[in-house]
Amino acid sequence: MQPEPTPSGTGLLDLYDRALPVVYGYLVSRVGDRVTAEELTSEVFLAAVDAVGRPGAAPVDTGWLVGVARHKLVDHWRRAGRQRQALEELWEGAEPTADHNDPIDAVDVRDTLARLTPHHRAALVLRYVDGLPVADVATLLDRSVHATESLLVRAKAAYRHASADHHPEGSPS
Repeated sequence: MQPEPTPSGTGLLDLYDRALPVVYGYLVSRVGDRVTAEELTSEVFLAAVDAVGRPGAAPVDTGWLVGVARHKLVDHWRRAGRQRQALEELWEGAEPTADHNDPIDAVDVRDTLARLTPHHRAALVLRYVDGLPVADVATLLDRSVHATESLLVRAKAAYRHASADHHPEGSPS
């Protein structure tokens, strides 16, 4: 099989049309999250645009793009692992306090938050406990604002579900 020539101009657009399903399919099947796969796919094609402009660069073809996607995926997993570890260390150090005069018991909230994934928990705490704007939460979680807004929607739904499971009759105490 003959390698594809390095594209330029409309050739890059043709390569994009041919390779997008392959690259996106490769990433989405491994991360299982559409938004993350889209972000990583865009990083891959930005790398291709950068490579095409460099003199003496290796030929940019579908195989090259999948190789870049593999590297982007490994980088993503490393970042996610570091974030998960940092979030869990932060969570472990927090001490719950119970205020029996408050209708929302901090211990119940902590127990419910503990049932969530680290990313859901971090997003909710940063946004609603720490009061940070969505853009700042996005920066801290190394995500786009759009991805963070989606994460917050999913995190709130997960919190409601975990809270209902924890208190099936609907009362927190």
